[in-house]
Amino acid sequence: MSSRILLCDCAGSQSIDGGAIERATGLPCSKVYSNLCTRQIDRAAEAISNSTEPLVVCCQQEARTFEALAEELGAAAPAMVDIRDRAGWSDEGKQATPKIAALLAAGQMRRSPEKTIDVNSEGMCLIIGASAAVLPAAEQLSELLSVTCLLSDSPEISPGPDRRFDIALGRVRKASGAFGHFEVTVDQYRPLLPEGRGTPVFAAPRDGGESSCDIILDLTGGQAFFPADHKRDGYLRADPGSIQAVQKVMFEASHLVGTFEKTLHVTLEESLCAHSRAGQIGCTRCLDVCPTGAILPSGDVVTVDANICAGCGACSAVCPSGAISYDAPPVREIFDEIRTLADVYRKAGGTAPRLLLHDEDHGRALIGLAARFGSGLPANVVPLQVPSLAVFGHAEMMVALASGFASVQILLSPRTERGILESQVALCNALVEGLGAGAERVSLLDVSDPDTLCDVLYDFEREVPDCQTILPLGSRRDATRLAAKALATREATGPVPLPSGAPYGAVQVDVDACTLCLSCAGLCPSGALLDNPDSPQLLFREDACLQCGLCANICPEDAITLIPQFDISDAVYAQQVVKEEEPFPCIECGKLFGVKGTIERIVERLEGHHSMFKNSDNVRLIRMCDDCRVKAQYHDENSPFRAADRPRVRTTDDYLNKSD
Repeated sequence: MSSRILLCDCAGSQSIDGGAIERATGLPCSKVYSNLCTRQIDRAAEAISNSTEPLVVCCQQEARTFEALAEELGAAAPAMVDIRDRAGWSDEGKQATPKIAALLAAGQMRRSPEKTIDVNSEGMCLIIGASAAVLPAAEQLSELLSVTCLLSDSPEISPGPDRRFDIALGRVRKASGAFGHFEVTVDQYRPLLPEGRGTPVFAAPRDGGESSCDIILDLTGGQAFFPADHKRDGYLRADPGSIQAVQKVMFEASHLVGTFEKTLHVTLEESLCAHSRAGQIGCTRCLDVCPTGAILPSGDVVTVDANICAGCGACSAVCPSGAISYDAPPVREIFDEIRTLADVYRKAGGTAPRLLLHDEDHGRALIGLAARFGSGLPANVVPLQVPSLAVFGHAEMMVALASGFASVQILLSPRTERGILESQVALCNALVEGLGAGAERVSLLDVSDPDTLCDVLYDFEREVPDCQTILPLGSRRDATRLAAKALATREATGPVPLPSGAPYGAVQVDVDACTLCLSCAGLCPSGALLDNPDSPQLLFREDACLQCGLCANICPEDAITLIPQFDISDAVYAQQVVKEEEPFPCIECGKLFGVKGTIERIVERLEGHHSMFKNSDNVRLIRMCDDCRVKAQYHDENSPFRAADRPRVRTTDDYLNKSD
């Protein structure tokens, strides 16, 4: 069902062309109001009450106002799209109609509901640190939570007879888990004994104490107990010297009681995982980039702990096979939004759009400040908000360029996983430049000042090579190949060299060293390396190669080398023979059963050199197929299969003759 757009120019502070927006989006638009959230709120109420189709209000700032109004009227809440900070409030606001139309079209797209799991917390809180910081915090939280204090020093004053919380001395050796089910191992554990007077008395120390809790409040001021600790739900950390910081985390902890929904950010398809085969390690990309340690090896595949996963999406961006895919939102919806932004922008008359990627917190706030107090975004800079910057990998970058964007700029936040983005940007730029479609079309913006952001965006110019726009379909690998074909110029010939670690490429086989043992083909997780059941051949299909390295690791002759590259020709879909030899015929029956070169090398190494093969008859066995080898050994007089002659069957005559 199509939507209806409710337009407002925010007291005349932005220029809105309702007719152009309606023509570009194909969606019916209201007249342009000026004060929908205040003096004209009755018009908004009328539209919300009488609308028979989904309503889109072009204002994000007053979302709560319109949601409360819809609730009061018993109607569905309208969708909210910010066109003011991201388009209208700009030095080029009068030229921003194409961008406004694109943002409104993308804003009414339907989203898949997030998948969630329930996390239960009973309010069991472990506070760790020095007594001067921990005990006052415990006194305040003990009325709301079940508190245990793990102190690094002995308190000077006994906590009193009411025992509102437990106290112990100790040192955390290890902490694991996440909100709702933390596990802590404590050394030098000494619980407070209730008896005695004066100085508190603690039990004798012991190592290896185990504790479970729902929440950890870390007031040690030292190194965090978890990697990427700000992403670990239920782990609250503050500088004990800052009263404001301690009070903030205490307030957060006091609200962590009950049942909470946690989003399942990624999905895992184990059958596609190329982590390991037969004890040999292949791809470790997701393990290397996961900042929280939520991904762990599990036999030949990996496993994702949904309770620890913070949804950065880096694993999805680097996974070569698509075994791990981002699901909040799914990658197909990101592709669709990119394409919608580009298509509607062009349909509204815009040229040379530039995509600005940003997150919900830092990026959105910076853009808002630039719009309110600075020059705002240029008219051709189209912002796209994603839940995490790291989820935007080279595939999404390629799709954006092939959809018609002149460039992709990624506005970094202070906590962005920069390493993964830098590698993905380098991979995309290598692809684009190798295809002749320009250089450095994807870049990172590391700015935290709104004026600096405006200066960088307004000074940025990039020529846009012509390309055929695409409809991104299929997996991220499929979409990347479609985008590469669209971006490639006529001058682009031959494979494009890529940085080490790229998920595309070929293998180079040393044909002199290869013995056609075919262990590589047997373990290749994607079927890029194959054997021919009818002939001694090793086959290779480049489009299926993940560059996981399993073949190189398993090869007993070290005959395989990975070559990261990207070939846009259709030759990548064909099976190519990389090594073949003449089959060997059995010397008895003529059946083809092995590789001639391999059998001859075995004979050469064993004949006359091994005690079991000094006999020429034993050497002949090597040149026989399985059936003939068994027959020859069975009929040999020294055969281990031979036994004494079978006794003659006794008959009735034998018994009668014996009785005579």
